[in-house]
Amino acid sequence: MGMQTDVKAKSLAASGSVFGDRTRVKGMIISPGGSAGSVVLKDGGSSGTEVLTINTVANGEAFNALIPGEGVLFSTNVYATLTNASVTVFYG
Repeated sequence: MGMQTDVKAKSLAASGSVFGDRTRVKGMIISPGGSAGSVVLKDGGSSGTEVLTINTVANGEAFNALIPGEGVLFSTNVYATLTNASVTVFYG
Protein backbone atom coordinates (compact mmCIF):
# COMPACT_ATOMS: atom_id res chain seq x y z
CA MET A 1 0.00 0.00 0.00
CA GLY A 2 1.23 3.53 -0.86
CA MET A 3 2.11 6.26 1.56
CA GLN A 4 -0.87 8.11 3.04
CA THR A 5 -0.78 11.63 4.47
CA ASP A 6 -3.40 13.92 5.89
CA VAL A 7 -4.82 16.20 3.22
CA LYS A 8 -5.15 19.87 4.07
CA ALA A 9 -6.70 22.77 2.15
CA LYS A 10 -6.04 26.47 1.72
CA SER A 11 -8.27 28.97 -0.07
CA LEU A 12 -6.86 32.07 -1.74
CA ALA A 13 -8.61 35.01 -3.42
CA ALA A 14 -5.28 36.70 -4.28
CA SER A 15 -1.77 35.47 -5.05
CA GLY A 16 0.04 34.04 -2.04
CA SER A 17 1.64 31.14 -0.24
CA VAL A 18 -0.32 27.89 -0.06
CA PHE A 19 2.13 25.97 2.14
CA GLY A 20 5.67 26.79 3.25
CA ASP A 21 7.37 23.41 3.08
CA ARG A 22 7.79 20.31 0.92
CA THR A 23 4.40 18.83 -0.01
CA ARG A 24 2.31 17.34 -2.81
CA VAL A 25 -0.64 19.13 -4.38
CA LYS A 26 -3.53 16.69 -4.75
CA GLY A 27 -6.16 18.85 -6.46
CA MET A 28 -7.84 22.24 -6.68
CA ILE A 29 -11.22 23.91 -6.92
CA ILE A 30 -10.91 26.94 -9.20
CA SER A 31 -13.43 29.79 -9.44
CA PRO A 32 -12.92 31.91 -12.57
CA GLY A 33 -13.39 35.68 -12.49
CA GLY A 34 -15.12 38.10 -14.85
CA SER A 35 -12.43 37.81 -17.50
CA ALA A 36 -10.12 35.04 -18.65
CA GLY A 37 -7.37 34.22 -16.17
CA SER A 38 -5.14 31.54 -14.72
CA VAL A 39 -3.89 29.73 -11.64
CA VAL A 40 -0.13 29.15 -11.65
CA LEU A 41 1.46 27.03 -8.91
CA LYS A 42 5.16 27.65 -8.31
CA ASP A 43 7.83 25.85 -6.31
CA GLY A 44 10.10 28.34 -4.53
CA GLY A 45 7.93 31.39 -3.87
CA SER A 46 6.57 34.12 -6.11
CA SER A 47 9.62 34.07 -8.40
CA GLY A 48 10.01 30.27 -8.23
CA THR A 49 9.70 27.60 -10.89
CA GLU A 50 6.29 27.25 -12.54
CA VAL A 51 5.13 23.69 -11.95
CA LEU A 52 1.45 23.74 -12.94
CA THR A 53 -0.68 26.24 -14.89
CA ILE A 54 -4.43 26.07 -15.40
CA ASN A 55 -6.13 28.68 -17.57
CA THR A 56 -9.71 29.79 -16.98
CA VAL A 57 -12.45 31.28 -19.14
CA ALA A 58 -14.32 34.49 -18.41
CA ASN A 59 -17.40 34.13 -16.16
CA GLY A 60 -16.99 30.35 -16.01
CA GLU A 61 -18.37 28.09 -13.30
CA ALA A 62 -16.16 26.76 -10.51
CA PHE A 63 -14.50 23.48 -11.46
CA ASN A 64 -12.33 20.74 -9.94
CA ALA A 65 -8.79 20.19 -11.15
CA LEU A 66 -7.99 16.64 -10.07
CA ILE A 67 -4.37 15.48 -10.02
CA PRO A 68 -3.88 11.73 -10.41
CA GLY A 69 -1.64 9.43 -8.43
CA GLU A 70 0.30 10.86 -5.50
CA GLY A 71 -0.10 14.44 -6.74
CA VAL A 72 2.49 16.98 -7.91
CA LEU A 73 5.61 17.31 -5.73
CA PHE A 74 6.74 20.78 -4.59
CA SER A 75 10.22 20.46 -3.07
CA THR A 76 10.44 23.75 -1.16
CA ASN A 77 6.95 25.30 -0.92
CA VAL A 78 3.79 26.04 -2.91
CA TYR A 79 3.00 29.56 -4.12
CA ALA A 80 -0.11 30.39 -6.18
CA THR A 81 -0.14 33.25 -8.66
CA LEU A 82 -3.79 34.07 -9.39
CA THR A 83 -5.04 36.12 -12.33
CA ASN A 84 -8.82 36.74 -12.38
CA ALA A 85 -9.49 33.60 -10.33
CA SER A 86 -9.69 32.26 -6.79
CA VAL A 87 -8.60 28.79 -5.72
CA THR A 88 -8.78 26.18 -2.98
CA VAL A 89 -5.69 23.98 -3.08
CA PHE A 90 -5.67 20.50 -1.53
CA TYR A 91 -2.21 19.33 -0.44
CA GLY A 92 -0.51 16.84 1.85
